[in-house]
Amino acid sequence: MDTTVVVWMFIKIFVIFGMLMQLVPIMTWVERRGSAIIQLRLGPNRVGPFGLLQPLADGVKTMFKEWVVPPSGHMLLFNLAPIVSCCAAFVAFSVIPFGNVLNWNDHAIKLVVADVDPGVLVLLAASGMGVYGIIMAGWASNNKYSQLGGLRSSSQMVSYELALGLAVVSVLVWSGTLNLTAIVEQQGQRPLWNICYLPLGALILFVAGYAETNRAPFDLPEAESELVAGYHTEYSSLGFAMFSMAEYINMMTASALLVTLFLGGYHVPFVQEWWFTDGSWQLALAQFATFWGKVLFFMWVYVWVRWTLPRFRFDQLMKIGWKMLIPLALVQIVLSAAMVTLGWGK
Repeated sequence: MDTTVVVWMFIKIFVIFGMLMQLVPIMTWVERRGSAIIQLRLGPNRVGPFGLLQPLADGVKTMFKEWVVPPSGHMLLFNLAPIVSCCAAFVAFSVIPFGNVLNWNDHAIKLVVADVDPGVLVLLAASGMGVYGIIMAGWASNNKYSQLGGLRSSSQMVSYELALGLAVVSVLVWSGTLNLTAIVEQQGQRPLWNICYLPLGALILFVAGYAETNRAPFDLPEAESELVAGYHTEYSSLGFAMFSMAEYINMMTASALLVTLFLGGYHVPFVQEWWFTDGSWQLALAQFATFWGKVLFFMWVYVWVRWTLPRFRFDQLMKIGWKMLIPLALVQIVLSAAMVTLGWGK
């Protein structure tokens, strides 16, 4: 393999890993500040200007807290669970393109960490592995609240993964490819993005993303009023921090998947044709900024929804998944197939 390609591979890994790691503490500040604004409170305002150094203070405090393992728990699985959740979150993001191609010294560098043709399948498989870390945490803690949280999470994620997968299938039928970069490029060539042709699929993926990331109003696996803290009740120090980090990275992955499949990904209408040349660093930078701008918008929507809507009951949560989202996703697949047969959107 050419040295330039190898160097760029490590650069892409470093950039994406660094972005995810930096956005996690930033999102913790946004979450607190956003909830304060919504609830007419002040929020963090003591550590640094506007409380901007609060995430740093929390990180230092978390690192120096004692790591406590329940004496009756399973030590190996207890320590392994947060690692599994974090690794699954990082791997899932690796196949999402944040740009098209960058021409560098006669090399066409694809702006995606892992450019694989069945990228959608890799993403769904990796994100599905995250539930194993939650189940392991609930069982290895040997705590009834943790076990209930793990069981709730497994049933919830299995239920909503079906709806999410079917919503993705509607895009695959419409696009005719499993490659995420190809799906984004198709949206750039069509007059409208996929959300205009498949609005029902976009809505289903949007809702299922909240359930997959255990965010309110679908945060039953860690409902404080019933389960203390759910599957991570017994976790402290870096274990708790890693579960929190995995949750935020999963939120970014769900947002990036929605942006990639339905909102044109890194594509900006007319920018490529009018302003920059294909493969230039200016176009790559514009695509990178556009992609992350869209993702950060949906990250703010996550915060907005959490502090606006009340938590569902568990029976309501299951009803929404099985009786509403899955049938609607099947309808969207049929409509996608019909539109492809009729040649719409070409």
